[in-house]
Amino acid sequence: IVEREKEVKAFLSEEYFQLFGLFDLDIKAKLISKDEIPYEQKTTLKLFAGEYVYTKDDGMYRCIVCGNPLFDSSTKFESGSGWPSFYDIATKGNVILEEDKSLGMNRTEATCANCGAHLGHVFNDGPKEKTGLRYCINSCALDFQKG
Repeated sequence: IVEREKEVKAFLSEEYFQLFGLFDLDIKAKLISKDEIPYEQKTTLKLFAGEYVYTKDDGMYRCIVCGNPLFDSSTKFESGSGWPSFYDIATKGNVILEEDKSLGMNRTEATCANCGAHLGHVFNDGPKEKTGLRYCINSCALDFQKG
């Protein structure tokens, strides 16, 4: 569990842990139990490796760190990208979009508006009849609540 703790801390900065009191054992265990957490902060999970890639249940996808509601299952679609994909956010203002020029690419990063946790990236190749957007999200950044 110590090794998993290091991996989680590498994904989520120490600042997030302190800000949200994530030294609480229940929350820490929840994060550490996720097998697919990327090894570096703001990294992208391996494709088709996430727990929620194929989930089709009704419910809400929330931020794994703070519980902020991010994506309703009704906006989830099969993009074939290998990551959970959504065409819209659950509530306006719950996800922040910022320019990301890391790794020599020009992308749009999606972060939780409440805690700043890295969620994934947004692309303009989503369903045209909806928003035209594809929120490409790391499974490990999400906690799914059926309902």
